[in-house]
Amino acid sequence: MTTNSTKLNGISDIRRFFQRNETPIYFISATNFNLLGADEWVKSFKFITYIDCFDGQHPNVLVPIETPHDIFESIEEINNYLLEHKEVADYIAQRGGSGKVLFLMFDEDTEALAQELGLEVCFPPAKLRTHIDNKVTTTRIANQAGVDSVPNVLAKVDSYETLLDVSEALGTDLVVQTPFGDSGHTTFFISNEAEWEKYAEEIIAEPEVKVMKRINCRGSAMEACVTRHGTIVGPLMTELVGFRELTPYKGGWCGNEIYADTFTPEIRRKARESTYAVGEQLKKEGYRGYFEIDFLLDTDSNDVYLGEINPRVTGASSITNHAVFALADAPLFMFHLLEWMDVDYELDVKELNERWAKPENIDDWGQLVIKHTEDTINIVTKAPPTGIWQMDDHGQVSFSRYDSHRRAVESEHEAFFLRITGVGDYQYEGADLGILVTRGRLMTDDFQLNDRAKAWINGIRAQYKAKPPIEFTPRPEVPAEIGSFKML
Repeated sequence: MTTNSTKLNGISDIRRFFQRNETPIYFISATNFNLLGADEWVKSFKFITYIDCFDGQHPNVLVPIETPHDIFESIEEINNYLLEHKEVADYIAQRGGSGKVLFLMFDEDTEALAQELGLEVCFPPAKLRTHIDNKVTTTRIANQAGVDSVPNVLAKVDSYETLLDVSEALGTDLVVQTPFGDSGHTTFFISNEAEWEKYAEEIIAEPEVKVMKRINCRGSAMEACVTRHGTIVGPLMTELVGFRELTPYKGGWCGNEIYADTFTPEIRRKARESTYAVGEQLKKEGYRGYFEIDFLLDTDSNDVYLGEINPRVTGASSITNHAVFALADAPLFMFHLLEWMDVDYELDVKELNERWAKPENIDDWGQLVIKHTEDTINIVTKAPPTGIWQMDDHGQVSFSRYDSHRRAVESEHEAFFLRITGVGDYQYEGADLGILVTRGRLMTDDFQLNDRAKAWINGIRAQYKAKPPIEFTPRPEVPAEIGSFKML
């Protein structure tokens, strides 16, 4: 395992350190999308995944032969399955039998399995991550950091009468969030008793929920990393939310954009300051490393509110880690990894944050998370390959060439598509078909999908063919939908 007693001084030393790294490092997850391209920055970095998005062509991805297992209910269960797989254990042993490992999601069982294989988990403990993931806890952390949330009350709600009582100062048009889950599944809009009845069972089951005033808002996201030298903050991204062309979930995340003029300079400044403050508060909680904040912009008042904290890399991480500012210095995930690399380093975080905030250091990119949106269950018989796709002047989409990286996209007429649902897989409501990444904007200034985005969506969907499962014997079970948590 690499140990370096020499202190690294600044970006150049950090980049050289990772280019010479001999410590085996693994990212284990359903797919490698969240840290796509990490192997190009970090020597000895490998992906171990359940889904083969690259048809065996990616040199640094191991997809073990599938063995019998229960239907997966979470990404944690996928990771635990992989860690218990003999092919994975043998692979890790062949590379030295020790090293470091990154996950998107993990639990205490994952930690124990990783330890058995000689791997150090490069994230704070699962117990702490779960604590921070709680939306009620998130609100309290933001309060301690001096960061505003949408006007709210945290309370036990056991009836509609109680809801009205605790929310008296918030009005009658309310949003209720349970502690865990994503915005597409566990955020409830309630303005009358009939709407209450639809969600009452889930709300009553919780010891405490977050009750918010309903506002007209736009979603945005910002990723950051808590380091020993301060919190490094990425740029503000817009979020694509609830578009029926992409997701069946009202309020469900379905993509991001990054561009220099995201919102106004004042809103970007407020988001950066809030993210830094939350990061420093997380450090007091014992957390270090990568996290993401969802912000809600009140379109009536221009107030910027904290939505939620995700203590992990996310589905937006690919955008953050491949933008111009990251390529010029180092991707955000490398500063996360550095905290676990047994080496001392110096870094001027203030200078880095100021540089990353400059508009000239941000280029235009967007990504679309394309789900199956119909209430049907089919088995895929034809699926588009991962790689570079092109669009002609008439909006027709066709495959151009294989590639494993979005940097190969040369213009807005090209896009990188990472296939998730392949031939033989189920195509069910909410299933992730794949992610399309392209240069330029995907939404209009009033936050609607633009024509180019719609053409890309239609073009990729047209590549899929499927048949009803009744034509197949035996009929497999449909797995739990696990891709909706800005995770993939």
